[in-house]
Amino acid sequence: MNIYSKKVLQHFSNPKNAGTIEDADGIGEIGDPNCGDFLRVFIKVVDNHISDVKYQIRGCPASIACASAMTEMAIGKNLDDAMMITDDDIVNELDGLPEFKIHCSALAASGLQKAIIDYFEKYISSSNKK
Repeated sequence: MNIYSKKVLQHFSNPKNAGTIEDADGIGEIGDPNCGDFLRVFIKVVDNHISDVKYQIRGCPASIACASAMTEMAIGKNLDDAMMITDDDIVNELDGLPEFKIHCSALAASGLQKAIIDYFEKYISSSNKK
């Protein structure tokens, strides 16, 4: 018996939107790049909506699946709605995760939130210079 849902296995086997965005509007990092799970999220913003999300990840199959699902959930959403994507939303999108892998969904949600915060910090900083 497999401990992962069909959706988790699909996202792990064929991750969506993996990679980088060279001119990203926001970048979020979470985890420890030297050990354990690490996620870097890149967002592109057009008219207050996320037009693209990419990520780099080092982690287990559940972490990869969560990051992949998060990108599909975030693309096209306005920034406020994307900021509200929670770890529970990601778990539900994947039709569940084993209890001991729930933290992987928090990694994905937090990485996206950090990228959005980075975007706002850059936007506010550049607005104040005008």
